Order: sequence, then C-alpha cells, then structure tokens
Amino acid sequence: MEKMLVVVFDDESKAYEGSRALNQLDSEESITIHAETVVTKNKDGTVTVKQAEGDFPIRTISGTAIGSLIGLLGGPAGLAVGALTGTMAGNLADLFVAGVDSDFLSDVSNALTPGKYAIVADISEEWVTPVDTRMEGLNGVVFRTPRKSFEDAQRASDLAELRAEIDQLKAEHARAQAERKAKLQAKIDNLNTRLQAKLQLAKQRSEQIKNETEAKVQALQKKAAKAQGDAKAAIDARVAEIRKKYEQSVERVKSMAA
Repeated sequence: MEKMLVVVFDDESKAYEGSRALNQLDSEESITIHAETVVTKNKDGTVTVKQAEGDFPIRTISGTAIGSLIGLLGGPAGLAVGALTGTMAGNLADLFVAGVDSDFLSDVSNALTPGKYAIVADISEEWVTPVDTRMEGLNGVVFRTPRKSFEDAQRASDLAELRAEIDQLKAEHARAQAERKAKLQAKIDNLNTRLQAKLQLAKQRSEQIKNETEAKVQALQKKAAKAQGDAKAAIDARVAEIRKKYEQSVERVKSMAA
C-alpha cells in the first residue's frame, strides 16, 4: 500500500540515521521508497529541506506529494514547493496533492515543533513493523497514512459547479431582455475561460501523475527482476496497486473532460 510517512526526531543526526535506516529497508525489499527527504522546522515556523538526494523514482519535490506536504507543514509562510505553484495555489490544493487528511497534518504539525527534524517520504509497505522497529530504536516518532485520492474528486466537484453555473446563466440569457444579454454573455464567457483553465490544469496534473507512475513502476520492475519468492511477490503487488490507482485517475480525468 502506498503511504505518506513522516518520522519526527529531536536532533539532526538521528534524522540522518533514520534516513539511512529507511534506505536499508528499501534495499532489503521490506519497503519501497518512491521519494524521501529530511527537513527541519525553523523558529519562524517555516520548513527547510536539509537533504533531498537519493536514487529514488521521484527526484524532485516540487509539485509532488511530499513537496505539497512539506509546504503544508511550513504553514502559510512555509516552503514554496506546493502543487503547480502559481497556477493551483492554496493549502487545500496542496492537501489534495499530498493525499493526506487534516487529522494527519495536524498530528504531524503538533509533533514537528521548531528545532526538530523529520523524514518525509512517499513509500509502499505491506507491514508497519520493519519501519516502526528501526525508527523507534532511534527515538523517532512515526506518523503514516495511506495516500488518498482527494485530488480528482475535488477537481470533478469544482468543474461540475462551474458547468452548472454556466448552464444556469445560459438559461437566463435565453429569457433575458436585449439590454441584459450582453452582461450575461460576459459572465458566461468569463466562466468558460475559468472552466478551460481548470481543464488545462487537470491535463497538466494528469501528465505529471503519468510520469511519476511510470518512474515508480520502472524502479519497482528493476527491483522485482532481482528479487525472489515473497519479496518478488510483494514488489509485483506494489506495481499492480500503483497501476490500478493510475488507471482510476485516468478514467476520472476523462469523465471531467467529457
């Protein structure tokens, strides 16, 4: 199952030890890391990325799930790495891209106080014991949640509302007196422009998700080629789950554009 993982530590050295331990679990096939970084919470409440290297399928945090989560952990003045920054602004947008809910965000934010460090990772795991055992041994506080599909549902809701408003104005336009038609048409044109912009954003995001999915699958297939027995079966299951989620996302995007 694909999850968002955050492990909070009191000091920097333990956070880096935790990062190395996670990478070891990845090499042992106990988990799969799709993206991972170490961050710290500053005195002013912002978040700074301390380490973002690694041979992971997702090599950048900008616009990705962990990037959005990091931005949220920094609050309104946090790190500017949210989803499609400048075109899809706002904490809710980042929440949807991160695939976490407000309860998870609140729990992590309360633990990640100024001066503390955290590992933020997008992982796949079938059991929690390997990660929990390693992190608890380093006095790390573990938070995890399954990645949720908020984003497509929110986009579909936004598009449905816009289309309903356009339809209502069109009906009013058809009954309106001549002096009102021009003003109503201007409103319709404005809403149509907003609708097309949102559809374009959905297309861009869909392409980004496609690229991320392909990168994850290719990395997992390389690991599967070297694995045997239960380890190979677990990796194959991760590939199947990621592909299924992507196919569902594609279908939702198609229904939005219809």
